[in-house]
Amino acid sequence: MAKNEDIRIGIIGVGNMGGVHAKSIQDGKVPGLKLTAIADREEKNRDRVSDVKKFVEGSELIQSDEIDAVLISTPHYSHTTLGIEALQKGLHVLVEKPISVHKEDCEKLIAAYDGNPKQIFAAMFNQRTDFRYQKARELIQSGELGEIRRLNWIITDWFRTEHYYKSGGWRATWGGEGGGVLLNQCPHQLDLWQWLFGMPSRVTARCQIGRFHDIEVEDSVTALLEYDSGVQGVFITTTGEAPGVNRLEIVGDRGRLEISGGDTLKYHRNEVPAQKHLGESKTGFEKPSTWDVSIPTEGGGEQHVGILKNFVGAITGKEKLIAPAIEGIHSVELANAMLLSGFTDKPVQVPIDSAAYAAELKSRIENSTFVKKTVEAGEASDFSKSF
Repeated sequence: MAKNEDIRIGIIGVGNMGGVHAKSIQDGKVPGLKLTAIADREEKNRDRVSDVKKFVEGSELIQSDEIDAVLISTPHYSHTTLGIEALQKGLHVLVEKPISVHKEDCEKLIAAYDGNPKQIFAAMFNQRTDFRYQKARELIQSGELGEIRRLNWIITDWFRTEHYYKSGGWRATWGGEGGGVLLNQCPHQLDLWQWLFGMPSRVTARCQIGRFHDIEVEDSVTALLEYDSGVQGVFITTTGEAPGVNRLEIVGDRGRLEISGGDTLKYHRNEVPAQKHLGESKTGFEKPSTWDVSIPTEGGGEQHVGILKNFVGAITGKEKLIAPAIEGIHSVELANAMLLSGFTDKPVQVPIDSAAYAAELKSRIENSTFVKKTVEAGEASDFSKSF
C-alpha cells in the first residue's frame, strides 16, 4: 500500500474505456484509489495519462512493484492471459466485460483464483449498480411477482456505424474480439439476465453475420431461452437498428413488470394471480383486474465509478462485491450458446461443452478469409493466441 493507505492501481489498456477509468480515478471520483501505473502498446494512448509509471506490455506492469491492484481493459482474448498472470502474482483484479471470450477460457481464468478472501477478483458489470435492475431482482426474489411465466428483452439501442467497426483491427473479428454484439455490447444484458432469472436449460438462436455492417461476426441476434420450469424468454439485439429501444418485460403470476427508460419501473399488478383467476373464473374472457403501479428508483446508479468504489470497499473489507468475476462465466456461456446455436442451426443445451465451443471458434479464426479494413494504421491484434 502507498504511505497514505490508498490502494495503488494500474490499468492495462487505456484506449476507450480504460481511458475513462483512468480519468475517473485521477479526478478523485474513487476515494481510496490511486492510479500509479498504466500499460498500453499504443504510444498515443500512453500519452493520454500523466503522472504515472508507464509500460508497453501489461505483463511488465503486473510484474512491477508499482501496484496493489490491476484493472484489465484490453481486447477480449487477453483478459484471460493477463488476468491469470495478475491473479497468480497476488494482485487484486478487476476485469472489463466480458471476462473472457469463451467458456473454456473463463474456466482457466477462474481456476487461477483460489478464492482467497484477501484477494479481490471482480468484473466491470456496471449495470448491476442500476437501481431499476436491483429493484426488479428484489421483486423476483421476494416472490412479489409470483411464479415467472415469460421474459422478453429487446436491446436494439446499441447502434454502431461502419466507422466504429473500422476504428480498430481487433474489432468485430473472430480472432480479435471473438464475436460481435453478443461479446462486445450485450455482456451487460446477458449478465443481468442470468443475475435476475438464472441460467436457461436450452438456447435456440438465429445469429445474422454482418447483416448491417461489413464484418465477419454477428450484428443481429434473436434468441429463445427455455427453462426447465417451462418459462420461455426472448432476447433480441442488434447494432444496426435506429431508433433503437431497451425494454425488458418480466411477466409473473402476479403481473407484468416493465423496465424501459427513465428511473421508474412500471408494474401492472393483478388483484388476483393469473393462474388462480383462470382456474376459478365463471366466464370465458374476463381478465383479472389490475393496478397500474409506478415504482420510483434512485436513478441509474454510479455505473463504472460505482464498481470501482465497490472494488475498493471489498479490498478494505467494508463491502461485498457487487459483481464477482467468477459470475462472469455465465454471460459468456449465454453468448457462446447463442452463437453455437446460430452456427449449427440447432437448439443448444446449457451448460455447453466448453472445449467443443472453443474448437469451433478456433476453426472459424483459422478459416477466416475476411479482410479487415480499418481507418487507423496498425496491425490486427494477435490476442487469439490464448488458444
